[in-house]
Amino acid sequence: MLRTVVLVLISLSLAGCYYLQAARGQLELTRKREPIDDILDDETTSPELAERLRLVQEARRFSIDVLGLPDNESYRTYADIERDFVVWSVVAAPEFSLQARTWCFPVAGCVSYRGYFSEKAARREADRLAADGYDVFVGGVAAYSTLGKLRDPVLSSMMKWDDVQLVAVLFHELAHQVLYVKGDSGFNESFATAVEEFGVYRWLEARGQAAEIERYESRRELRQALMAATSAARADLESLYARTLPDDDKRREKQARLVLLGDEMAAIVERAGHGAGSWQNGELNNARLATMTLYEGRLPEFRALFEQCEQRIACFYEEARALAASRESADR
Repeated sequence: MLRTVVLVLISLSLAGCYYLQAARGQLELTRKREPIDDILDDETTSPELAERLRLVQEARRFSIDVLGLPDNESYRTYADIERDFVVWSVVAAPEFSLQARTWCFPVAGCVSYRGYFSEKAARREADRLAADGYDVFVGGVAAYSTLGKLRDPVLSSMMKWDDVQLVAVLFHELAHQVLYVKGDSGFNESFATAVEEFGVYRWLEARGQAAEIERYESRRELRQALMAATSAARADLESLYARTLPDDDKRREKQARLVLLGDEMAAIVERAGHGAGSWQNGELNNARLATMTLYEGRLPEFRALFEQCEQRIACFYEEARALAASRESADR
């Protein structure tokens, strides 16, 4: 609690309402969280919630014992936030660029999004950016990490996921506490996705859930197909934006390519026999495309690193840290 109060006081000293709403939102989470053990001991806790929280406890222990993820107070508590999303993320990119705008913060460094604890505030910021000529995307976020700086709770917004998705997100968010490079969202998210991926495989194998492994692989294949279509569209758009053309012509060709991508994505989802999920929510534009490849842009590289380490997790973390250090040195 003391850490949170200090964070709030620091935030209040910074200019702008953005930091104030962030401090208030984080303080709300701190106020609402309860130890999971206490909730499980409470006779009024519903059987459904109790079952999910026991799963969280099992996955948390597995994350420490098997995956070498931090043994700390993260995800030892639960907070009922009484809404579908904990924050809303605002992403913006210029009309003729796929390079997302970045914002810099004291803890996270420079990132390609801005998070709001109020959807209304997020939409207001999105409208302001759109008026300045940016392509904008607003997406609800059910979970996020403070990188171990605070005791992150399991949120009620996470309970809508199935068991595998819930466990996967826990592994993903804890991975950010192992390695996080300020100013390189693509590196961070791809690394965490790699940890999530091999973590889920080992979790399901340890529990003998062969059918769930097949379902998980099916989801991964769907995501990879969608990413391939998105990558092809990005390449075409980058080529278009580099050409010397009147803006109206660029807008027309841009829109045509985005419509084609939307059709391709719908066909991929239909062939896979899955529900569309969040893939077809929201307008396709430069900001949306900037977010869609963020989590897997460097995933093949991290997969190769994992195999190079003969699937030894400690080796993988060590080599990933060395890779991050070499990138930081090259950037200086």
